[in-house]
Amino acid sequence: MTAEQASSSARKILLVDDDHDFRWAVANVLKAAGYDIIQAQDGEEALNILEREIPSLVLLDCRMPGPDGLEVAAEVRHRIPALPIVMITAYAEVKSAVSAMKMGVYDYITKPVDNNDLLFTVKRAMEKQDLEHEIEHLRELLSERTSLFELMGKSDEIKKLVQLVEKVAPTPFTTLIEGESGTGKELVARAIHNLSESRDGPFVAVDCGAIPETLIESELFGYMKGAFTGAHADKPGQFELAEGGTLFLDEVGNLSYTAQQKLLRAMQERCIQRLGANEPRPVQVRIIAATNQSLEKDVDAGGFRSDLYFRLKEFVIRIPALKDRKEDIPYLAKKFTDEVQGELEKKCRGFTKGALGSLVAYPWPGNVRELRNVIRQAVLLSEENGFVQPAHLMVNTSLMPDTTDADTGVSPKMDHRNRSLKEMVKSVTDSLEKRAIQEALDEAAGNKSEVARILGMDYKTLLRKIKLHHIT
Repeated sequence: MTAEQASSSARKILLVDDDHDFRWAVANVLKAAGYDIIQAQDGEEALNILEREIPSLVLLDCRMPGPDGLEVAAEVRHRIPALPIVMITAYAEVKSAVSAMKMGVYDYITKPVDNNDLLFTVKRAMEKQDLEHEIEHLRELLSERTSLFELMGKSDEIKKLVQLVEKVAPTPFTTLIEGESGTGKELVARAIHNLSESRDGPFVAVDCGAIPETLIESELFGYMKGAFTGAHADKPGQFELAEGGTLFLDEVGNLSYTAQQKLLRAMQERCIQRLGANEPRPVQVRIIAATNQSLEKDVDAGGFRSDLYFRLKEFVIRIPALKDRKEDIPYLAKKFTDEVQGELEKKCRGFTKGALGSLVAYPWPGNVRELRNVIRQAVLLSEENGFVQPAHLMVNTSLMPDTTDADTGVSPKMDHRNRSLKEMVKSVTDSLEKRAIQEALDEAAGNKSEVARILGMDYKTLLRKIKLHHIT
């Protein structure tokens, strides 16, 4: 086989011409070059063939009984825009072929056909199609990269994470995603799937921690009718549902030791066996697992199989906690604010400096999920067309630093020495209360009645607080 034949291997060409002898001659030339040929004697037969399979190129005679070449070309372009078409025309019909090229036909060749011209034109059309596919893949890659940035943030840590996703996605590697709860592990898993070779297949997510131990095997591998009491019909498992795509095993560390053994066997043998079935069945599935705990520690403690652990971690992606990428907090806060404004049909002008400083200072034990919930509540509590104040942030104040510089938003580390928890909480509460009143006074230009309304506070209570906190 020549290099040219190797490059054309498995490429199908649909040859459409009403002249049997001409089709026979052209088909032999193309077959000798390594192409597979599908023949149609008219446009109607060609369109019927395209209902069943899609070739790599269409060689289309310009003049045929029934729908002519231009009509067929228009219909092919409508159905499959990316499919290249080469018109076959007599010298007298060159004008029609040029018209066809204006509507998207790739090129034309004239009868009698020169074999070298034929092969060159076909090869060039195929190469153009390959380039278009590559460009489309790059567009999808860019779109997914942009999507991940939009969903997770713009920090250097997220940039590095996106680079890792782009590296591993096109490979068959089993991937383990590590990160605290609420950091976005499923978002990363979906991004890997969407950039992979199996992106046209299903993405099936399984929360291993939410399935009772007695049901995990039937959930993952399925069962046959009569396998146990209540099995009234055959049921495919999650492995089968993910055939040709990606199976995402979230919180995989929650699997029982027995389930771990069966998962390992399915991954190694690429076969699963339904409960009650006599024979295993092959599956083609990419596995992505996620955990919010250290599987390595679980292995050392004997709670997780070491062989499964090393099978899962062919490639590891660690998602940093939100507290370790604080530069993403203002971006995410605005993103969530924009989302909830649309839901509530309510205008929010953003965050006061103090509120933003509190967001950045807070350690976010629930990560991005907690931030989203807090922002949604804050926008709901804020005034129409007003600002989110520190008092609107429903966070665990005991976790807040005791002071926040209003100009920088930078919080010094809380001093725990010689202070009870009650004293530290009071210090944090007093600091936030003082800052909220001061900012409301600034916003209301000193109008205390307006401040009392903004903060939902009794006027006399406001005056007492102003005096207590020495606010001028």
